[in-house]
Amino acid sequence: MPLLLLLLTLQATTPSLADRPRAAGDTIALSLSDAVTRSLRSGDEARSAAAQVEITDAQVTIARAAGLPQLRLTGNQSRVFESARASAVGQIFNQPNTYTASAALSQSLFQGGRVVAGARAASNARNATLMDRTEVLAQASLDVQRAYLQALFAATLAEIQDTSLALATQRLVQVQQFERAGRASRYDVLRAGVERANLQPAVIQARSDVELAMVELRRLINIPFDQPVRLTTRLDTAGVLAWVATLRADQGPVNRAAVRSAELISGARHAAIRVARADLFPTVNITALTGAQAFPQNGFPTARGRLETVPCPDGGTPGRICTSQNGGWFGDKSLGIAIAWPIFDGLRAKGAIDLASAQARLADLQLTQTRERIASEAARARAGLARAEALFSARGQNASEAGEAFRLASLRQSRGLATQLEVADAQLALTVSRTNEARAVYDLHLAAAGLARALGRPPQPFEIPAAQRTALPLPETRAR
Repeated sequence: MPLLLLLLTLQATTPSLADRPRAAGDTIALSLSDAVTRSLRSGDEARSAAAQVEITDAQVTIARAAGLPQLRLTGNQSRVFESARASAVGQIFNQPNTYTASAALSQSLFQGGRVVAGARAASNARNATLMDRTEVLAQASLDVQRAYLQALFAATLAEIQDTSLALATQRLVQVQQFERAGRASRYDVLRAGVERANLQPAVIQARSDVELAMVELRRLINIPFDQPVRLTTRLDTAGVLAWVATLRADQGPVNRAAVRSAELISGARHAAIRVARADLFPTVNITALTGAQAFPQNGFPTARGRLETVPCPDGGTPGRICTSQNGGWFGDKSLGIAIAWPIFDGLRAKGAIDLASAQARLADLQLTQTRERIASEAARARAGLARAEALFSARGQNASEAGEAFRLASLRQSRGLATQLEVADAQLALTVSRTNEARAVYDLHLAAAGLARALGRPPQPFEIPAAQRTALPLPETRAR
């Protein structure tokens, strides 16, 4: 009994797995390529696009089914409790139980081109959905890279703000020492303290921005919001510049899946016109039916049907042969051809043709708009990359000069040759220049990714699994 009480006490005081704090080993080490791959594999956008492909796959199957033979098996059983015909004409028509089993095979011989055009329209719609999926995956890759780099930039900015706060703290301590030595006034101490206090809101905001950026990144790649994540990728400036140079040298045509999708949708709409016009033509169907019927007096029929000779009723015609069926299965076969031609349907066919034609014209206009939009996106992306390159070159040199100016200002103040205001201005300029330098690298990477996306190239500088395709293969150029 004491042992049982001890075990119950230990169980009550031991925290459960759910109550235990998350171990440090549970932290996910996430690189940029891992984040993009995870989004393309299990992100909501990617799964939604895959579901759309499955829907159009089913629609293609339905459209093609209309041109294939149809085989249908049927069976039924009925029991007659009272028959007026048997009472009026004779008991020969009184069959209380009827069993029927049949197989019907039908094939459409001519539908006015409806089946072929419908299958082509469904196939085009499916291929358009595949192109849309490629566009969705490319945009998802770009969004994840933007969120990942925003988290990196927020973390870098937080480090810069922490460094600025540490420098302001050191300067405050130094001014206090100067005051005790008689080299600084009380005003200088108060000013240094105020400058340090003014940096604290920026530090708090920077840390909050890191958390918000990580929340957005977790949302895009479907990671629980309470899951610790450690970002392992640090942008390689040389690698980014090499990627930019590759994109600059790319003189291939714009190869966007959105344009191909619009072309396929236009083709599907024009095929829908042929489907609507099929209502003006006759339809020809052939049907073959084979089956059997049984009329047992009771029970389920198990034998083959046959007629048996039975004694005729008294008073009948001499020499008459009377028969009776044995309640078994009798064969039933037929073959038929059906031709139907709607002569007048209240202008329903005309309305369907007009609707399909209007939708085809709209699809053609949307195709033109898509081509113009893609060309505009490519031009804007090229201009954005040129701007990012110029800012990157300018900000890199500015950061080094601002760092040197701050070091000189601090040295001059320590020797009594510079005022505290000059040091504060130099520190502010250093903070701004370092922030701009960090932003320039991330902006250059995103500008390159945006240009690759606009041109229809993979919007990431690394390889991803082939199943998650983010760009169409370039068309082969044939040698003349």
